[in-house]
Amino acid sequence: MKNIGVFFGSRNTEHDISIITAQMIISGLRGLGFNPIPIYLNKSGEWLIGEELGNLKPFTDLDNKILEDKKFSKYYLDLENSVGKMIFKKKGLSGKNIEIELAFPAFHGAYGEDGSFQGLLEIFNIPYVGCNVPASAIAMDKAFTKQFYTANNFPTTKFTVFTKNEWERNSKSLIKEAEGLHWPLFVKPVHGGSSIGISKVKDKNISELINKIEVAFFYDNKVLIEEGVENLMDVTCCVIGNEDPIASKLQESVFSADLFDFEEKYLKDGGGQLGNAEKSIQIPARLDSETTEAIKEMSKEIYMKLGCSGIARIDYLYDKKAKKIYANEINPLPGTLYNHLWKESEIELPELLQKLIDFAVENHQTKQKLSHTFKSTILSSLNSTKLNSKKIAK
Repeated sequence: MKNIGVFFGSRNTEHDISIITAQMIISGLRGLGFNPIPIYLNKSGEWLIGEELGNLKPFTDLDNKILEDKKFSKYYLDLENSVGKMIFKKKGLSGKNIEIELAFPAFHGAYGEDGSFQGLLEIFNIPYVGCNVPASAIAMDKAFTKQFYTANNFPTTKFTVFTKNEWERNSKSLIKEAEGLHWPLFVKPVHGGSSIGISKVKDKNISELINKIEVAFFYDNKVLIEEGVENLMDVTCCVIGNEDPIASKLQESVFSADLFDFEEKYLKDGGGQLGNAEKSIQIPARLDSETTEAIKEMSKEIYMKLGCSGIARIDYLYDKKAKKIYANEINPLPGTLYNHLWKESEIELPELLQKLIDFAVENHQTKQKLSHTFKSTILSSLNSTKLNSKKIAK
């Protein structure tokens, strides 16, 4: 395999986290002897490609102004020739084409992790790392995820969900419905990630609840309100594979705020989500063996029922006193692939990357065995006496 495109950036609130994930992947692929092509989708929707984008310096040097800098080559996607591959052409008269044979998405959030980009790859018929369109779309919609859990009898906290249009038309009845849930409540933008826009509301404070709903609507047009869990332990399990997935060890996230927020995840002491903040993570989670195995088995079952492939991360809320497990969010492209958790599970980054590429190729080959065409006589029958254009017009 010649060129692996590592795609990152895009128009969403997790843009910067995507850059960090991409740099880790690019470095790891180079170490394996692959030729990773850094493909950065900036916030203006332009494709920037170049070896210089394969390290953090252009993104951390504030004077470089990467979004506006003319030295970075801008490309466009050649739709005519992108069949079984992706062809990028440099804008202008000079410059060679760049051909991508396998895609490694490092996007997080909207327009990348939510099935949007995966749909593009399906059209071009090229192998790609990670979950397919339906699994990505459901996993990135917190309301759909909760509805998936409920439909498949996975334990999850009670919730209510509504759109901005519904809120503007009927806010009083929606607040009344939320009041009936067990407080404290969490208010979440349905398609957000990295805890951006998420708030905790305590003590049946209705004015505060309304305020937090308005904040959530700043980031999304659909909002989820769900019950909080008392005596909380935040637990994470990663899963990799296609038909026979394996689960990682469990991670316990320890946080000082009301929730595992953006600062705790990425900034404080190097970031718990990045595997750097030792005080913020505990691997393995401090759970008995029976509960640990129950969560690992549930993770694999969720993964398979949702139709995930490649990699995903499932988060849980655990009531330590009641000893109850609640399935929470699903991340189809976990930040930095949660490589720190896989390392503790005895799978180092090079092996993890190789496995993900192998899963992508395997998945693609399986799909190629299916028939995607059907020979029909419906068009030729349009000229028949039974079905003609005049009758169709009527």
